[in-house]
Amino acid sequence: MTDAARLLELARGKGIRIATAESCTGGMVAAAITDVAGSSDVFDRGFVTYSNAAKVAMLGVAQATLDAQGAVSEPVAREMAEGALAHSQASLAVSVTGIAGPGGSEFKPEGRVCFGLAATGRPTRTETVEFGARGRDGVRRASTDHALALLIAALGR
Repeated sequence: MTDAARLLELARGKGIRIATAESCTGGMVAAAITDVAGSSDVFDRGFVTYSNAAKVAMLGVAQATLDAQGAVSEPVAREMAEGALAHSQASLAVSVTGIAGPGGSEFKPEGRVCFGLAATGRPTRTETVEFGARGRDGVRRASTDHALALLIAALGR
């Protein structure tokens, strides 16, 4: 059973709907979930907010947060996940924002990805994972797998 199939089984059992808010993964988390037949009873929607303007317009991320922290930050990941909940019918949302590469900077290296996990009635969690310079595809795939694992863990509680 794939991680996405396991996620759907757990969410279905708890009557939970899911949303995603993605930047560097460009919709890969939503695609992994919707690759599973019957996902429509669990997956509500996905937001691909690659630009900062999209993060503000579609998810309500504060321009001040983007200006102060940059798009690749836990505060932005938090606002993305919370915005996905606020702009959907979901009760569980994951967000992904990072530097897939190639390249990066001294302060935000390739492979740094920030995640947010928001659930109705629970405090939003954030974390940063340093996947390293494994190439654009490698970072995006690792980020997708990690986002699915976060959702599965949230449903296990």
